[in-house]
Amino acid sequence: MEPILKARNVTKKFGGMIAVNSVNLDIYPGEIVGLIGPNGAGKTTFFNSITGFYKCDGGSVTFDGKDITARTTYQNCKAGMARTFQIVQPFGQMTSLENVMVGAFNRTDSHKEAELEAKKWIEFVGMQDKMYDKLANLNIGDQRKLEMARALATGPKLLLLDEVMAGLTPTEIDGVIDLVRKIRESGTTVLMIEHIMKALMQLSDKVVVLDHGEKIAEGTPEEIANNERVIESYLGSAYKKA
Repeated sequence: MEPILKARNVTKKFGGMIAVNSVNLDIYPGEIVGLIGPNGAGKTTFFNSITGFYKCDGGSVTFDGKDITARTTYQNCKAGMARTFQIVQPFGQMTSLENVMVGAFNRTDSHKEAELEAKKWIEFVGMQDKMYDKLANLNIGDQRKLEMARALATGPKLLLLDEVMAGLTPTEIDGVIDLVRKIRESGTTVLMIEHIMKALMQLSDKVVVLDHGEKIAEGTPEEIANNERVIESYLGSAYKKA
């Protein structure tokens, strides 16, 4: 089986600072892959580099068998790559339904079809009772689910989730865990950045660790939890004991 995403020596610089340094990653269809590391490790910069938000300063990115290194974000979205953002970015004057319809228009020019598709994904994330609410009526948990629904409405083969559990209650986190599993079951591959280790380790088939822009480890959740370098740089000895 060929990887759906293949990153080779991906590098991103800001002036003299190397934010992502020659990172390699293979993601296979149907996987949930966790991306972890300390704040400033380069995780979101790596997301931005492989999705086209940033132009790579080195290396290459292949998606679904095609080189996308020089593609724009909208071209990648058309090809089947969608993402959420660490800081949610809903359209504040729109209803939940209208927000998700924006994503649905990636696949259709028909208002009716976009509305039907948006309703499907709003129900998928469990927000049907808030379909016509505007941003002011949504808490952070709802906003994160809304952003996931909007990304799903684009029709992705690969969904990149950037800290979708940040700021959520334990009950809300459990709901997102179930939702990510449903997303995989629906046929979408997932790459996710997350700092809530208990949740990420439950979900991930494999975990990749960045530190100072470099990949320092990759393996199963159990392997990563017992990797001395990862413990030293990020998890801490208390995590291993837990």
